[in-house]
Amino acid sequence: MTEFPPLKNDLILRAARGEKVERPPMWIMRQAGRYLPEYHEVKGGRDFFETCRDAEIASEITIQPIDHFDGLIDAAIIFSDILVIPQAMGMDVQMIDKVGPRFTDPLRVPEDLEKLSKDVNVLKELDWAFKSITLTRKKLEGRVPLLGFCGAPWTLMVYMIEGGGSKMFRFAKEWLFKYPKQSHELLQRITDVAMEFLAQQVVAGAQMLQVFESWGGELGPDDFKEFSLPYLRQISSKLPPRLKELGVKEDIPMTVFAKGSWYALEDLCESGYQCVSLDWSYDPAAAVELSNGRVTLQGNLDPGVMYGSEETITKKVEAMIKGFGGGKEHYIINFGHGTHPFMDPEKIRHFLKECHRIGAQ
Repeated sequence: MTEFPPLKNDLILRAARGEKVERPPMWIMRQAGRYLPEYHEVKGGRDFFETCRDAEIASEITIQPIDHFDGLIDAAIIFSDILVIPQAMGMDVQMIDKVGPRFTDPLRVPEDLEKLSKDVNVLKELDWAFKSITLTRKKLEGRVPLLGFCGAPWTLMVYMIEGGGSKMFRFAKEWLFKYPKQSHELLQRITDVAMEFLAQQVVAGAQMLQVFESWGGELGPDDFKEFSLPYLRQISSKLPPRLKELGVKEDIPMTVFAKGSWYALEDLCESGYQCVSLDWSYDPAAAVELSNGRVTLQGNLDPGVMYGSEETITKKVEAMIKGFGGGKEHYIINFGHGTHPFMDPEKIRHFLKECHRIGAQ
């Protein structure tokens, strides 16, 4: 195991474990990215995935928000993408500017499963990701913990079948309801790769993990229980023993984020994750009551609030933190989804400062 500098700010790790804290920790989904002018300077004309695969550049982008909002953010999250797992499984994915991800040859019928690699060597295929994590962890010098992440199986299955984002989810739903057996086969194969990818991120230096079920809300309650929840549970249950096999001694907190899956909060609280991240469709007080201290909740400000005035941002932050019971226990501040490219960094700075001020009261 690599030796790293001692951690100076463990606030988010303590909160994730359910300990009482002096103020709620905070980070922002997609906090490293296009809304920061320095991101564009560093990325230059490089392709998105080329940028991800360059450890030096990826580490610099990861640390940019920590520098930009010095002392205001309690975690860094490695600059990468959830679609690196389909790439590791043998699929070609391009990131098209102002369009999004595009798969050159998506899976459209069960026979297409033959296109996927049978035995994925995660250490080999995603070697660049682990190098980025190790380098970033060293360059952070213990300022804040480093988060790793992956896409959840159902969400990755959607992209692999649809070939990109979707509004109707025609092809993915066709698989679920026409080819349920093969759907489960694909979900299991993705799960196996995702679990090992997360484990090796920890070995490389990640101190906390998040699983993004970004398309969770496209499943109804019954289908979520069949096609999403079992695979989320597999990851949370298999990862700790795998980490022990790999020589990891410390407990690694894990967060699950199932966007739009409001009906599944009870199940998510019992899914084996220490933290459950909420989008902005949840009422904080109701979520606190339902979770009843079983997990740490994360979220859930609508990112669009950043387009409002500073007064509006302050008002929304006050209501959010109050809704989560003041934030001194079982709570991590975050948006209910990621930042937008058009956001003013100074509005985000105001948000972070107000979170500090109000959270410390």
